Amino acid sequence: MTDASPTRSEQAPDGPVPGRSLSAYTTLRIGGPARDLIETRHWSEAVEAIRGAAGRTLVLGGGSNVVIGDAGFDGTVVLLRGEGVEEVGGGLVRVQAGHVWDEFAAWTVANGCSGVECLSGIPGSAGATPIQNVGAYGQEVAQTIAAVKVWDREVDEIRDWSPAECGFAYRRSVFKHSDRYLVLSVDFRLEASGVSQPVAYAELAKRLGVDVGERVPLGLAREAVLELRRGKGMVLDEADHDTWSAGSFFTNPLIDAHAFHEVAERAGGEPPHWPAGEGTVKVSAAWLIGAAGFAKGYERGNVGLSTKHTLALTNRGGATAGELLALADEVADKVEADFGVRLHPEPVMVL
Repeated sequence: MTDASPTRSEQAPDGPVPGRSLSAYTTLRIGGPARDLIETRHWSEAVEAIRGAAGRTLVLGGGSNVVIGDAGFDGTVVLLRGEGVEEVGGGLVRVQAGHVWDEFAAWTVANGCSGVECLSGIPGSAGATPIQNVGAYGQEVAQTIAAVKVWDREVDEIRDWSPAECGFAYRRSVFKHSDRYLVLSVDFRLEASGVSQPVAYAELAKRLGVDVGERVPLGLAREAVLELRRGKGMVLDEADHDTWSAGSFFTNPLIDAHAFHEVAERAGGEPPHWPAGEGTVKVSAAWLIGAAGFAKGYERGNVGLSTKHTLALTNRGGATAGELLALADEVADKVEADFGVRLHPEPVMVL
């Protein structure tokens, strides 16, 4: 625990302060002003800041999976900046919620801890990963999370939650779309090994030159994932507007067999898909977007699809949240009209 008190900006009780733009704290570089801004260096400071806040509160980590409206946030924004990684024994590694996620992924590779290497390059903070059940290239954090330390604001209680209590599902958890809970730290159960978990994603296996199910040195897995992500504009780069995004803007839709048959009929063939259990199929949202007539680089004003990947909606410079959401609606409406499937946003909306 740190003795430093939270760094508090000047308060503005009459509403958001012009010029204190939250765009500086999101990877989309979009978002209006905050009324009050507090930076914290430990989860205990974040808890105290929220307890003492008047009105609404919003917690921001890396700001990589959020869309903040142009009106900003008429309340207290708490910036979660506490960092730290600790080996706690029994294969458990504890990471503080404010720790930069990719720095943690790099730490696991450097220290021979196998389990999250395929999640390299994902922007944002470690505390956001259980909220979204972050996943990529055949791994998701639910596979390795052993416990999540959570503050329940309603009962003012801090305790460790089991994975079952977190309610993990595809890109979901009980924490998503709820401001009741604040993630404070996350425990991962990782394998002490210099090689990756079995490669589960065909594209990654191809890049590595191995078969699905094989293992490779951790460093090779990480570098291959970073190369694939860079090729899709999914590794943050200030000079590359394709990375001015919230990553994949839409989740891959989960549909039943009847709906999948209808999509295949309308498309004149089966789209890329994967079994998702309980009679459902996960369909590629990127494919649906392309098949609906949206090419990479499609632009509408100051926003557009990435030139590298149709699933990322990007800020081409000077964009507003209104422009971004209009483009999202345009894409989702056309996909629904063409294929009968509605795409749903993956980022958290603060509007």
